[in-house]
Amino acid sequence: MSAHAYELRDDRGVLIEWSARPSRIVVLSPHLTEIAFAAGAGAQVAAVVRYSDYPREAQRLPRVGDATRIDVERVLAIKPDLILGWQSGNPSGDLRRLEHLGFRVFVTEPRRLADIASVIRRVGMLAHTQAAAEAAAGTFESALDALRNRYSARAPVRVFYEIWQRPLLTVNGEHIISDVIALCGGRNVFADAPVLTPAVSLEAVLSARPELVLGGGSAMGPGDLASEWRRLRPAALHDIPVRFVPPDLIQRQTPRMADGAQIICEHIDAVRLKTMPGERAGR
Repeated sequence: MSAHAYELRDDRGVLIEWSARPSRIVVLSPHLTEIAFAAGAGAQVAAVVRYSDYPREAQRLPRVGDATRIDVERVLAIKPDLILGWQSGNPSGDLRRLEHLGFRVFVTEPRRLADIASVIRRVGMLAHTQAAAEAAAGTFESALDALRNRYSARAPVRVFYEIWQRPLLTVNGEHIISDVIALCGGRNVFADAPVLTPAVSLEAVLSARPELVLGGGSAMGPGDLASEWRRLRPAALHDIPVRFVPPDLIQRQTPRMADGAQIICEHIDAVRLKTMPGERAGR
């Protein structure tokens, strides 16, 4: 390596080496598009994938497929000097093909809230926008610290998080949404499930005794989740409060998860204060 070269390992353990500031970055997932812009590298992003709709500037960029199917030929035409990939979302074969074609591919896999700040900082290093990246990462961490200090030690509330209705899917304790629930002093009732996004039966939900149901799909509004829950679920589950969380704020591993965490903390606390009205410390 030259005196002016840099190196950084991605979440696969692959060592990435570079020297010059990249001018054409291709981003292979919507959440990484948000992170690239948050890290100050938006002007260097040359192409993104479908559903990269935030921030607004990303909507005008060329598309190279979607997170699950990369149009390698379009990537070739753009001639990027850096590609940002998603380990569990992008097909591994597409990532390997891009690497075999000589492209520098940096792959990440944020599984905990702390990982988001780490990815922001590393993208800032790759893009030579460290100051902007550090500011964004610090703001995100400060927001999480404020929520953690306010809510995490309060009386626990048992939470069921629905990420899909049919089949009924939830998250286990390794999922980043479960990390948010814990931050707010909640307890994910399926934290011990053996897979990241398990399918569960209504009987299992009833047996888990949740005190709150959270969730929300992209086509839903605030009232839709509750009405769908009561229409599709047995009467024994109808008395559980059901609250909507905008999916873009909680199902993308981006700095906006701090806003989603704020909403989840408020929903959990509302249940906590209703069932335990004497617990108002710190409010």
